[in-house]
Amino acid sequence: MDDGPGRERLRFTVLGPVRAWRGATPLAAGSPQQRALLAALLLRGGRTATAPELVDALWGDEPPHAALAALRTYASRLRKALGADAEALVSESGGYAIRPGDGHPLDLDHDHAEQYAAEAEKAKASGDRARARELLDAALDLWDGEPLAGLAGPYAETQRTRLEEWRLSLTETRLELVLEAGCHADAVSELTALTAAHPLRERLRELLMLALYRSGRQAEALAVYADTRRLLADELGVDPCASLSELQQRILQADPDLDAPDVTFDTDPAGPAVVRPQQLPATVADFTGRASFVSELGDQLATAEGSVMAVSALTGIGGVGKTTLAVHVAHAARDHFPDGQLYVDLQGAGDNPSEPVAVLGAFLRALGTPDASIPDGLAERSALYRSTLAGRRVLALLDNARDASQVRPLLPGMEGCAALVTSRARMIDLAGAHLIDLDVMSPEEALALFTRIVGEERVTSERQAAMAVVGACGFLPLAIRIAASRLAARRTWTVSILASKLADERRRLDELRAGDLAVKATFELGYKQLEPAQARAFRLLGLADGPDISLAAAAAVLDMDVDDTEELLESLVDTSLLESAAPGRYRYHDLVRLYARACAERDEHPPSERDAAMSRLLDFYLASAARMYALERPGDRLIVHMEATSYPGLAFADRAAALEWLFNEAGCLLACARQSSGAATLRRAADLLLLTKDLAESGADALQYEQANVALLTAAREAADQHAEARFHLALTYVRTLSGRLDEADENARSAMLLGLASEDPYVAASAPNDRGIIANAQHRHADAEGYLRQALTAFRDDNNRQSEASALCNLSRVHLDTGRVDSAIELAEEGLAIYRQLGAKRRLANGMYALALAYTQAMRLDEATGQLTAALAIFRDSRQRFWEGMTNFRLAEVELAARRPATAANHAEQALTALRGIGGDSWRATVLTTLGRALHALGQTGRARVCWQEALATFERLGSSEGNAVQALLTPTAVA
Repeated sequence: MDDGPGRERLRFTVLGPVRAWRGATPLAAGSPQQRALLAALLLRGGRTATAPELVDALWGDEPPHAALAALRTYASRLRKALGADAEALVSESGGYAIRPGDGHPLDLDHDHAEQYAAEAEKAKASGDRARARELLDAALDLWDGEPLAGLAGPYAETQRTRLEEWRLSLTETRLELVLEAGCHADAVSELTALTAAHPLRERLRELLMLALYRSGRQAEALAVYADTRRLLADELGVDPCASLSELQQRILQADPDLDAPDVTFDTDPAGPAVVRPQQLPATVADFTGRASFVSELGDQLATAEGSVMAVSALTGIGGVGKTTLAVHVAHAARDHFPDGQLYVDLQGAGDNPSEPVAVLGAFLRALGTPDASIPDGLAERSALYRSTLAGRRVLALLDNARDASQVRPLLPGMEGCAALVTSRARMIDLAGAHLIDLDVMSPEEALALFTRIVGEERVTSERQAAMAVVGACGFLPLAIRIAASRLAARRTWTVSILASKLADERRRLDELRAGDLAVKATFELGYKQLEPAQARAFRLLGLADGPDISLAAAAAVLDMDVDDTEELLESLVDTSLLESAAPGRYRYHDLVRLYARACAERDEHPPSERDAAMSRLLDFYLASAARMYALERPGDRLIVHMEATSYPGLAFADRAAALEWLFNEAGCLLACARQSSGAATLRRAADLLLLTKDLAESGADALQYEQANVALLTAAREAADQHAEARFHLALTYVRTLSGRLDEADENARSAMLLGLASEDPYVAASAPNDRGIIANAQHRHADAEGYLRQALTAFRDDNNRQSEASALCNLSRVHLDTGRVDSAIELAEEGLAIYRQLGAKRRLANGMYALALAYTQAMRLDEATGQLTAALAIFRDSRQRFWEGMTNFRLAEVELAARRPATAANHAEQALTALRGIGGDSWRATVLTTLGRALHALGQTGRARVCWQEALATFERLGSSEGNAVQALLTPTAVA
């Protein structure tokens, strides 16, 4: 078959419906029997199937009278369906086969899955478990429902069973890897659903027990075993397998080997290499960690034995360990360079870097060239240097280089030779160099280095203090070495004493000094070489507390346009005083930041420029957040009632881009808000936190969001700023309501309401009663709730705040629902939902759908409730609202239970527990556990159900909640049918 240029290939699927495509165009695969024939041929991998084999595959022991004729008819129709590729269906030896004639293998989803699975097994065997998991995910993604869907016949039934078993086996292997990666909590929901669908599959039960145990749910894990033992005895008359019984015993014994595996870091086991009488400095005796870099550089230097010169350049800030690593690697690679190793400190970080011509003279002398034979000029010396190295295998370690122009004349340039370069500047213009950016140590490596210098005995007894020390050192090797050396020289000091000395950030750089080693002096060398514009940027950017800073935010700090800012920042990256965390993002090492701030206090004139820079940063975040808020909550009047800004923010293409910005910038903007506690910035900080309250719903940023509000509330009280104080109270009401701390939240809301009225803040005066209504309803104070919500509804309408009006209507719907007024609850929720739709408020639309679904559920309109909740769940996930994602899964569990679908209910309940982990509060967790227990009980997993109810009851009793009465009833043997 001629497969001309541009011809699209055939592809087939059997891991779902049997289908065929040419490129992206589907082909008609025909009747079920015709598709059964296609499947039988596809699963033979190009081998010929005889006519009797195919008859048996399609009809088994009862073929029709004209089976062979029917078979030929199906084959003829298949050829017609394949069209221009009809020759792919080959007739030979009285049978048929599918073989593409283009020289390519058959494009079949089954074969791709086999390939992914085989590669995953290899990756797992080699220790690359992350890659193995990716490959297994890719294999499992190829399934599209039931394999060979809709096909009858003995062959299809046999293959369907085989393919389902294979799918389960791959799923089990993937889940094993998920647990090894420490994602046990996320695995519980999937395993709960799988064990419900395959109740007799013991491996799934074993994985579920392990996932529950590692999630801190030991009693549930043991209950799974009890349920499994009872089920196997009732259904099969057998006991659990040995591995399942062994796991139960290990859980009972709290076997530490069952704990989630820790991420380990390799360290160098070999210790120092033997020093030879050549130019390399001695390697340090306590070299620690950097295993991957040692391997990478060693492999690169080994290539010098081939036909090219190997050049590797290490870059990083001062004190990160470039020289130590380079010397260690050079010693390890000496066997590859039997003709010698050259070394020079090029002093590139100082005021007087070494001249290449002088270095070449020293190298030539070291290589045996008489002084009289060494020419004067750089070009002549460089040429003689290369000629002298011809036929030799020599390594040149060029340490502390200033830039590529200093290095180029010193490169050996001959095959069999290599150069290893260290520099604070990235050698991007050093042609052919293998570039490596060296970062700080991992916490484990840092602690290991500290321990090797100080001694195991002193560190073991004060491990927490030792971690505080290396953390204060920013995991920078030079700083760790200095701190450890100070401690080692002072036998009367404890590790805790050193940790306390380093806890003071203002004194930390001065404390990190030992002998002729000093972190501050190292940074000073780099700072003095900066141009004025670079030095200003270095100082001002160090003022911001965030974990890093975006290019746009940095432009605001410096009051420059983005292009000029990028050029300036990239030049600082080249000096290694600033790091490029990701494209368009920059950060300081912790100690460099402290030094930059010290420089700002010492050198920035006038001093008011420091405050002006931080004010511009706050304005940038506030203006950007306002634009995000307008897209996220159209019709909400907060942006009308906020402080004016003098510096512009970002413009976002759409809501998704705005949310992406918010969550990417969360740490930075919360840090900026916390820094804005002065009288001139407090109100803008309050506005920023209200505009970004979605962070309170995300889970990941909820604690930092609350902490920022608490700190700034104190500052507002001290400044007697009622307007700012009211807004901080309002923000705290929101975050504390979400976390279930209703009494605290109500106190915040009460204060916000009073202060909002006193400061004549229309936004707070309307929003606070809305929040009080939500809280009162949750506390079953329904009359109070309705009064607050109607007050809020009037205030929102007076302010023309349509978005918040819809919110109040949906909240009022819940009050009606809880007081038995189901019809009016539906009407109120529909009214609120209509406003959200009119405004185009997609995110808030999900809240309206959620409210309407609750009313539909109570009205037993379950299909409509499921539709609303499913649509809302997709929006909440897209918006990264973990709290609402968890609550929506919980409500779906309730609907599924009411619809008598307990397996699906259990799956949703487990997803709710996972999403609400760390947010939502104990009360909601207990409520979800109660529903999970109901679902598990309906599935026959009564032991695990009781454990869920017992935990829920204990929580409700601890909280003093009346909800515990209903759970106590469930634990009564006759309470649950």
